[in-house]
Amino acid sequence: MWAQLITARLKSGREEDVSRLLAQLRAAEQPGSGLLRSTTMRDQNNPSRLSILVVFESEEKARAREQDERRQEGLTAARATMAEIFDGPPEFTDLTVVDDFLPY
Repeated sequence: MWAQLITARLKSGREEDVSRLLAQLRAAEQPGSGLLRSTTMRDQNNPSRLSILVVFESEEKARAREQDERRQEGLTAARATMAEIFDGPPEFTDLTVVDDFLPY
């Protein structure tokens, strides 16, 4: 498995727009992309800081997903929303998953 942590800073007053962005991202997702899960979190001590952890079957599948033309077309609205609500570009951290524990 492979993961990516995406962090972004929200513009003041744009916290409510996160749900719209997430719906746009979900709508762009394609079957068989290798995406296993996506978890979105807001910093309790700094509500303007947003983190999204996306976990994939492999880095290869994640990179192929980035190039999928069907997904690119669907991301147009999401990119526009990001430009509206993010204060600067998001930061990406690539992660190798060493353990994934689900207790149930």
